[in-house]
Amino acid sequence: SLLVYPHRATQAGFGHNYEEGFDASIRISEPDSGMGKVRSRLFRVPGGRPFLNTGDARRACLAYAEMLIDKGGSDRAIWEPA
Repeated sequence: SLLVYPHRATQAGFGHNYEEGFDASIRISEPDSGMGKVRSRLFRVPGGRPFLNTGDARRACLAYAEMLIDKGGSDRAIWEPA
């Protein structure tokens, strides 16, 4: 799942503040084996500053998810703690 959300949390009684940009995360779920619980992990998309718009954040999510799934970044499975 791609998760894109405002960089600053919305305060009660106020509207969303999209001017400060957006952060992004992805949830990667293990395929359902029919044996009960499905495992998943949440990964925050790294970056030095918020994304300017939701389109940039979504594209970064897709690229980061592909990198994690295809390359893994290490010998460990993505289910193992870092």
